[in-house]
Amino acid sequence: MRYLVTGATGFIGSKLAWELLQRGHEVVALVRDPRRSGALRELGAEVRQGDITNRSAVVAAMQGVDGVFHVAARYKIGDRDKQALYRTNVEGTRQVLEAMAELGIPRGVYTSSIAVFSDTKGRVPDESYRHEGPFLNEYERTKWMAHYEVALPMIARGLPLVIVMPGVVYGPGDTSLAHTLLRLYLRGVLLAVPGGVTYSWTYVDDVVEGHISAMERGREGESYILAGPGASLREVLQVASELTGVPAPKLEVPPRLISMASVLASGLERVVPLPPLLASETLRTIAGTTYLGNSAKAGRELGFSPRDLREGLEPTLQYEKSRL
Repeated sequence: MRYLVTGATGFIGSKLAWELLQRGHEVVALVRDPRRSGALRELGAEVRQGDITNRSAVVAAMQGVDGVFHVAARYKIGDRDKQALYRTNVEGTRQVLEAMAELGIPRGVYTSSIAVFSDTKGRVPDESYRHEGPFLNEYERTKWMAHYEVALPMIARGLPLVIVMPGVVYGPGDTSLAHTLLRLYLRGVLLAVPGGVTYSWTYVDDVVEGHISAMERGREGESYILAGPGASLREVLQVASELTGVPAPKLEVPPRLISMASVLASGLERVVPLPPLLASETLRTIAGTTYLGNSAKAGRELGFSPRDLREGLEPTLQYEKSRL
């Protein structure tokens, strides 16, 4: 099969493209910066330069493919450029899905996120849950818009699309907030952890497998949560400590204190730029929040079986330690 992968130089997209090539498929990789695509070319991918917000570039790359994996997204918490998040996550998704419809592409998988649920407040929702706001950060809001205001309406109009909703994705090569916290921990400078913060930790290779299964076995029009085991940040660092010998922080910052800090940061950032880790929306996002999802449906229909935390953390920590 011949597949277009958007975001093919990103964390999930690059590993998805690699796995598809390993399985004998042809891959067309749509990338913004060809300088980052050397590894894809060496593997045999056909690299096309273009931004997903550019309809002509998307249509050109999509010619003759059997399916589309729309993985590209802008993921930045604490990003001052809110319009960039909207252009990529909402308008970019619109361009890709409309091009699919225009060209009559027979199958597509769109990468949404359980971030569309925002803080689940301890609940572990399934695909039937719908959060209506407010949102803690612009990433959540723009992914919600792409999911509910772009993808689902196009499915209702007949687009043959399957939606996957990963949990917090981690693994070698990650650049997210979770990666930042793990690096601070390994360097011994993470003195305290935000209390109560709990995620569905999903190893990147399992997410890739879920994407491929969704393309091959998913029901058109359906959404599938790809969520690994739920664990608090404190629990994750305790497992990390057992694997590495690096002591986990003993101090825990109460969510209420972090919420107060986010209010102060909101005022400060109006007059001076703050580092992303100290931005008001970052602090809101880690103030005792839970980002959780129930992947039972993906288990039943896609065979999704995420690995446990220890199994995924071991190669992740080895990778991060090698780069300190």
